[in-house]
Amino acid sequence: MNDKRQNYDASAIAHLEGLEHVRKRPGMYIGSTSKAGLHHLVWEIVDNSVDEAMAGFANKIQITITKDNQIRVQDNGRGIPVGIHPQFGISALEVVLTKLNAGGKFESGAYKVSGGLHGVGASVVNALSSKLEAWVKRDGNVYYAQFANGGATIQSIHIIDSYQGNESGTTIQFAPDYTIMEEIPFDKSLIVDHARQIAYLNKGLFISVQDQRDESYVEYQYDNGIVDYVNELTKRSSKITDIIYATNNYIYRHEITKKEVNIGIEVAMQYLDDFYRSNLISYTNNISTHEGGTHLSGFYDAIMRLVNNYALEKNYIKAEADKFSRDDLVEGVVAVISIKHPEPQFEGQTKGKLGSKDARKAVNEVFSEVFERFLNENPNVAKKILEKASMARKARIASTAARDKERKKLPFETGSMPGKLAPCSSKNAEICELFIVEGQSAGGSAKMGRDKVFQAILPLKGKILNTERAKLESIIKNEEIMSLITAMGAGLESNFNINKLRYHKIIIMTDADVDGAHIRTLLLTFFYRYFKPLIEYGFIYIAQPPLFKIQQNKTSFYAFNDKEKNEIIATLNPNIKITIQRYKGLGEMDAQQLRETTMLPEKRKMLQVQIEDAYRADRIFETLMSENVEPRRDFISQNAKYVQNIDL
Repeated sequence: MNDKRQNYDASAIAHLEGLEHVRKRPGMYIGSTSKAGLHHLVWEIVDNSVDEAMAGFANKIQITITKDNQIRVQDNGRGIPVGIHPQFGISALEVVLTKLNAGGKFESGAYKVSGGLHGVGASVVNALSSKLEAWVKRDGNVYYAQFANGGATIQSIHIIDSYQGNESGTTIQFAPDYTIMEEIPFDKSLIVDHARQIAYLNKGLFISVQDQRDESYVEYQYDNGIVDYVNELTKRSSKITDIIYATNNYIYRHEITKKEVNIGIEVAMQYLDDFYRSNLISYTNNISTHEGGTHLSGFYDAIMRLVNNYALEKNYIKAEADKFSRDDLVEGVVAVISIKHPEPQFEGQTKGKLGSKDARKAVNEVFSEVFERFLNENPNVAKKILEKASMARKARIASTAARDKERKKLPFETGSMPGKLAPCSSKNAEICELFIVEGQSAGGSAKMGRDKVFQAILPLKGKILNTERAKLESIIKNEEIMSLITAMGAGLESNFNINKLRYHKIIIMTDADVDGAHIRTLLLTFFYRYFKPLIEYGFIYIAQPPLFKIQQNKTSFYAFNDKEKNEIIATLNPNIKITIQRYKGLGEMDAQQLRETTMLPEKRKMLQVQIEDAYRADRIFETLMSENVEPRRDFISQNAKYVQNIDL
C-alpha cells in the first residue's frame, strides 16, 4: 500500500489541454446546461472519489446538498497531491482544478481503472461554477484553495490546519454558475439513486447523501455488491434459481501488441419463473452501458453454449438443430454484469455501448466456469431452466405465427399504415412527428390542427394493454399496440430496425389528469420494455398542453400552470372582465387552439423522455406496473408528467 501511495504525487498528474472553451461550449463537456448537465457536475466530482475507492485507497464517500444548493463531496482517499507540478510550477491540486483533462487517471501509475468517459473531471466543474472550494488532508496537514467565476484563483493552496495520525482525503464543494447553467435545484432523488448504484457496484463502499434543505439523510453499503443489486431487482418475483455469482480478474493478452490487460469481472444472475423477458444491466467502470456491448455478448455466449451443451448431454434436445436461441435462454433472466477495464473503448451515439473486444472473452470465461459448475451440481434446477427455455421457445413460435397472421392485417414491416392513422406527406424521418393522441375527439382536433407535411396523428381508443408482465403473443394481438407498431414502421423484437423508423419525434399527447397520466405511463412502459432504443436516442416526447385559457376582450392567453396563470393575470387590466377556463381535457380545445398551444414547434412545450440510469428506470416501472395498486396510483398522480425538460 505504501509503495502505491508514493506513485500518487504531483508528477502523476498529466495535463492534456486548457479550459478555454468550457464556458463557451459547456455542452461539449457535460452534454447540456439543463438538469442532466447540472447533475453531471455532481457525477464528475463523485467519480473522482469512486476512482480512489476502486484503486483501494478509499472506503467512504459523503455527498451533501447544502441549504443554498451547493454540492459537497468528501472522501477518505489519499488526498489530491499538493506538491508543485514539474511542468506548470503550481500545486498539483490547482492543476487538477484549473487545467482541462489533468488528473491521475491519465497516468497509469496512479490509477489502473477510472470512471468517466472522457475524464473531464474537476476542472470542468470548476469552469462551470461560481465558486469552488477544495480541502485536502494529506501528510499531517489540511490544505485549502478557493476559486470563483469559472476557475479564477481566489486563494492559492495554503495550509489551514495540521493533525496527528494517518488520516487523508479530499473535500470539494461547488456552487454552479447559474449564468451558464439552468437555475434549478439539485434533485435529491436522482443523487440518492446514483449513490445507491455506486454502492451496489463497489462492494463494501460506504456512501451517504445528506440534504440540508429538508434535513434528510440516507446511507448505503452493500457487502455483497451486485448480488444485493440483483436481489433488490427480483425480490417480488418467484425464483427458479438462487443468485449465481461469478467474479475474477482476467488477464487478456493481445495477439498483435502482446500487451496484457487486467480486466475485473463480476456477474450476478438469477432465473425467474414469473418473468417473460430478460433484464440485463451492464456497467463498465461504474458507467451504465445501456446499449450493451462486448461484455454482454460474452455473457450471452456463455449461457448459449453451456445450456445447449447441457441439454444435448442430457438428451433434453436431440440434435444441433434443436438448440435454443439466445432469446429462449435469457427469458426470465435478471443479471448485472459489471467490469473494470483499464482502457475501455465505447461505441454508439450515446457512448453507451462497450466495444472492447477483450471484454467478450473475459466475461465468457469467468462466468462460464461458475455457471457450468452450477448446472452440473444442480440437475433439478438445471431441468427447470431447460423447461423455462422450452416454454419460451413454444411462446416464440406461437408469437411468430400470431404475428404473421396479424401482419396480414397490420403489416408493420411494409409501407402499409393502420386505418386510424392520419399520415404526413414527408418521408424524411428526421423532421417527421407522430402524435399519439388520447381519444377520438382530441384526435379529430389534432388532425385538423396539424401541419400535414410533417405531423402524423394516431388516436388511441382508451387505455392500452399493460405490457409490464404481458407475454409477447398477447401484446401483438392488441389492436391499439399493433396500430402503433405499424405506424412507427420499425418492426418489433428481433425484426426491429431503428433505421426504418418513420418519425424521430414520437409525441404522447394525453389529458392532464390521472387517467391521462395512466395512459402516458402505459405507453412509456411499452416503449421502455420493447423499444428502449427510441428512448435512448431521444425520440420519445410528452406534449404539454396548457391548463388554462385566460381571455380579456378578444385576446387569449394560455398558461401551463398556476404560476403562469397568475403572472398573466397580473399583466392585464383589472378593470376589464377576465375570463379563465381550466381545460379538463384535450377535447375541449378546438383545432386552432390545439395547434397554437401544443403542436406548433415555435410555441409548444414538450418534455423529452430520458433514462437517467438503468436501476432508477427499472425501479420506477416496477412500481408503476406492479400488482400493488396504491403505490402505483400515488406515483402516477404525482410524478408521471415530470420527466427531463428540454428546449425545443
